[in-house]
Amino acid sequence: MNLRMELPGLLYGFYERQLQRSLDGGRIPKHIGVMVDGNRRWARQFNAPTSQGHQAGADKIHEFLGWCQELGVKVVTLYMLSTDNMNRSGEELDLLMGIIANTLDRLDDDADISVHAMGAPELLPDYLAERLNKLTARTPAREKLHVNVAVGYGGRREIVDAVRELLHDAVDRGADIETLADELTVDDISRFLYTRGQPDPDLVIRTSGEQRLSGFLMWQSAYSEFYFCEALWPAFRKVDFLRALRDYAGRQRRFGT
Repeated sequence: MNLRMELPGLLYGFYERQLQRSLDGGRIPKHIGVMVDGNRRWARQFNAPTSQGHQAGADKIHEFLGWCQELGVKVVTLYMLSTDNMNRSGEELDLLMGIIANTLDRLDDDADISVHAMGAPELLPDYLAERLNKLTARTPAREKLHVNVAVGYGGRREIVDAVRELLHDAVDRGADIETLADELTVDDISRFLYTRGQPDPDLVIRTSGEQRLSGFLMWQSAYSEFYFCEALWPAFRKVDFLRALRDYAGRQRRFGT
C-alpha cells in the first residue's frame, strides 16, 4: 500500500530530474516575467478563504525564485498586484497587502536577492510603500538574482510615466520640445521605463490558463516568448517550470521578423 502511494512521487521525481538534465544551460532565459495568476480559483477548489489562496501563491513565489537561482536565471519580474486589482473589496485588498508585505520581508532575508519596485507607490498603504523603498535601497552582499516586484503596476501607466519623465527631463535640460518630438526614438522612451537599464524579458509565463497580457510589461515584452500554463499559480510545479524552459529552448526567436 505504501509503495503504491509512493510510486507516483518517485516517477514524478525521476521525470523532473530527466527534464532538468535535458535542458541546455546556454538556452536558459536570462530574464523571466511571471504573471502569478489563479490564487483565488485555487482557494475556491478547496472551499478555502481567498486569503489562503493568496498565501499559497506567496509561498510559491519563494519556491519559484529558488528554482530560478538553481537554474541560472538572472532577472525575474513578478506581476503581483495590478492597478486593476486595486478595485477589489477592501477586506480582500487589506489581506493581500499584508501577505505582499510579508513576502517582501522574506525577500529581505535572502542575501542573494536584490529587489526593484515597479508601480505606483502612492496607490499603496504607507507601510507597504516603505517596505518597497527599503528593499530597493538595499544592496545585497552577493547578488545571484534580481527581482522586479510589480505592485500597484499597470503597463499603460508605466509608458505614460516614462513619457512624462522624458518630457520633464527635456524641459530641465532646456531642450526644444519640437526637436525632441522630431527626433524621439524607442531607446529614448526605454531609458525612462521602470526597468531601465535591464534586459527585456526573454520569456513571459502566465499561469491559470489565461492567454492575455493584462497590461504586463507591454513595452518590454514586444519580442518576448510567451508560455501559458493551465496550472493555477499555487499549484505550479517545478516540472511545469522546466517544461516552460524546454519549450522556450526549442523556439527560434525572430524578434519581430
